Amino acid sequence: MRKALSLLSILLLAVLFVSTVLINNETLNRFRVDLTERKVYSLSEGTQEVLSDINEPVNLYYFFSETATKGMPGLRHYASRVESLLEEYEKRARGKIRLHKVDPVAFSEAEDKAAEFGLTAASMGKMGEAVYFGLAGTNTLDDQASIAFFDPQKEQFLEYDISKLIYQLSSPEPVSVAVVTDLPVAGGRAPATGPYASGMVFFEQLSQLFDVQVISPQADMIPDNTDVLVLIHPKELSEGMDYAIDQFAMSQGRILAFLDPYYESSGMMPSGQPQASAFPALFRQLGIEIQGVVLDPALGLDVRDQSAGVVKHLGILGLGQQELNSDEIVTANLEVINGASLGAISLSSDSPLTMQSLARSSANASLADAQEVAATASVQDLSQFLTEDVQSYTLMASLSGPVTSAFSEAPVEGPRHQASGDDARIMVVSDADMLADHLWVQQSNFFGESVYTPFANNGDLIINAIESLAGSRALTRIRSRGEFSRPFTRVQALEAKAQATFREREAQLQQELEEIEARLSQLQHQQGQSTALARTAEQQKILDSFIDKRANVRQSLRDIRYQLDRDIDALGYWLKLINIVLAPLVLVFVLFLMSRLLRKRAGKAYRGDQA
Repeated sequence: MRKALSLLSILLLAVLFVSTVLINNETLNRFRVDLTERKVYSLSEGTQEVLSDINEPVNLYYFFSETATKGMPGLRHYASRVESLLEEYEKRARGKIRLHKVDPVAFSEAEDKAAEFGLTAASMGKMGEAVYFGLAGTNTLDDQASIAFFDPQKEQFLEYDISKLIYQLSSPEPVSVAVVTDLPVAGGRAPATGPYASGMVFFEQLSQLFDVQVISPQADMIPDNTDVLVLIHPKELSEGMDYAIDQFAMSQGRILAFLDPYYESSGMMPSGQPQASAFPALFRQLGIEIQGVVLDPALGLDVRDQSAGVVKHLGILGLGQQELNSDEIVTANLEVINGASLGAISLSSDSPLTMQSLARSSANASLADAQEVAATASVQDLSQFLTEDVQSYTLMASLSGPVTSAFSEAPVEGPRHQASGDDARIMVVSDADMLADHLWVQQSNFFGESVYTPFANNGDLIINAIESLAGSRALTRIRSRGEFSRPFTRVQALEAKAQATFREREAQLQQELEEIEARLSQLQHQQGQSTALARTAEQQKILDSFIDKRANVRQSLRDIRYQLDRDIDALGYWLKLINIVLAPLVLVFVLFLMSRLLRKRAGKAYRGDQA
């Protein structure tokens, strides 16, 4: 009887276990709790808004070379995280997204399909096999979008990239960009040199990606279908254009402005004053300010002066990754931005906007008057404007917040005046020279055709900015995801400390080696000896001394390496002791106390029943 009851109990437990799993998978699977520090397993509110706005089904094709990546644990672990995130997208979309997982084996139809989508085939598999790790999507109109390769270095922007792809497929209309400028960006007669000039390289790139219209600053209106308004060094704004910019911010609210305190690329104005960009009335109303010219000895680039010598230009700056904000999608993956006579961007204390810096100078920069900089004849003379009051200045900024019109009423006839707007996004770059070809591309002739090779990311900057502004407001609210992998900071600190000591002793050994070799060379020259076949007693003594010193230093280096390994091993030993021994002991002790407590309560209850 007991045996039958035991078997029945085991059977009931098995049925209960299977039933619980089925109930969890069918009804409770959508309920999750993300306990990670930066919520890396949950979707942002912006992403959920993008998913809710999908009108027609979107097909996502996730390509990962499962077969070719065997033996690549790092890449496979990241791929599993990407797959998990894509599955979360599919669940949250409630049938509007269909996820297809594809393993593009070599010479298969799946590989041909990956190539058709334009995915990158990285030669990193065994025997040089192509590895695909990307995402492609289609909608009901057969529009396509893709992420060529999921770069682990861009892990923090993984959610943004996927949400952007889905948004492009759910809103496939081309982005319309209006460029307000009187510079010959599309080609024409250059104002300083006179002859006809071809279009600027950045403008040719924009024309390939967006629907671009060039509007004169003297015009009275901006096209109604404009998604992003770009201001590039307008010299003078008509009253109608000034008002049109104001009203565009009230409605669409997406503006990219390249405003320059001293535009160098077209020379000086006839009056001898520096060419400064016209400032829209809206920007003054919002408290946006661009002051002076930033001079930075740490970031100045080398240029040729009038005497054909190479000197450092304190006003022509090369902004590297340390100066660019790696947490913002616009500047995260840029390496170098070159600019000339950049100004310092700031907000007044009563501005309704919030400012996020995209690029800053070094901490050793000084602010000079633009007129004085323009009047300086020699590059070397710019050093006279350096001051002791040095600091880091904001050179590019992203501004957001509610906006209020700078006009009480419409100065020209047109649509109804709008007095305010919500959630405007304005990006300000305090330089327009950076869009000139000579600061970021090199021209060469290839069989009669001009080929432009970029040596800086100036063109990528304006494309990234327009793409970011052109996206839905939901995309702008998507946060950067935290990194899944958590480094062993304590181990890294131990390694860094030991490596610093290692490099110091290694440099000491190298210095001793150079000193001994110099001494030997001097003695050989004095003795007229060109080889080491006949060494004097003094030379042999020095050589023996060198060999002894080298052996001692190498022994010291081995001791340092041993000390490094010993410290790390000791740390690992204590961690193992805590995890394997101490944690179970604590758990057993807690269970023991709980059992004693339950026994006491049961005993009291039993005695109460007996009474």
